[in-house]
Amino acid sequence: MSTTQGVAAKTIYVTRTGLPVSFKFDWPFRHATSGADFEVLHAEIALENTASLHALVAVNLSATLREALLSLERKDVEAPIINALRKDIDKKQIEFHKSAKLVPLPFSSRHYDFRRKQWVFGKATDEEIGRLIERKVYWQTRLVGGDVWLGDTTEALYVQTSTEQFVEIGAGLAKQGLFAMARRYATALPALMDQGERFEREMAEAVKALEEKHAFERG
Repeated sequence: MSTTQGVAAKTIYVTRTGLPVSFKFDWPFRHATSGADFEVLHAEIALENTASLHALVAVNLSATLREALLSLERKDVEAPIINALRKDIDKKQIEFHKSAKLVPLPFSSRHYDFRRKQWVFGKATDEEIGRLIERKVYWQTRLVGGDVWLGDTTEALYVQTSTEQFVEIGAGLAKQGLFAMARRYATALPALMDQGERFEREMAEAVKALEEKHAFERG
């Protein structure tokens, strides 16, 4: 799934630590049954390229952030929710299991700058954006196939840049022969796909760091 036009039935998103993930949401938001003043959206995050590792989360939208949103419709909130969950994965707040229990996660003002009226997920450097694009094109091609849409506003929002800048950095990678580009779609070339060992290693290192953090917390 994706918030924008794309050729693939499933969109692979990659965290900054190198984990390929996909999302399924149980739309729409529902009011909390506990009587608390927040809305809830259930989601499943799949850790791709693994044997069914996933996380079940309840995205709890705070009343404060609700006031800043245009609506609770998918078209208005899916992108920031995906990025909030990716941010939580980056911060090792989400643990993946084969059989996962539902974990509540706050979707709150910590992700939004009310003064500037913009989402805040952490500004990335051009080098970091380039690395994210390489991983995205590799994993989308490897796991799903087809051309990869680089004009996804979700991706630009995740690294706090414009879609134009995101695509421009992608065009620079295309000039290096990693993939071909046409109308913001990237078609992976052997120069990128032959680096599979590197992407697999980066993913394994990120998974290990995530598992070690949660193992330490459990004692």
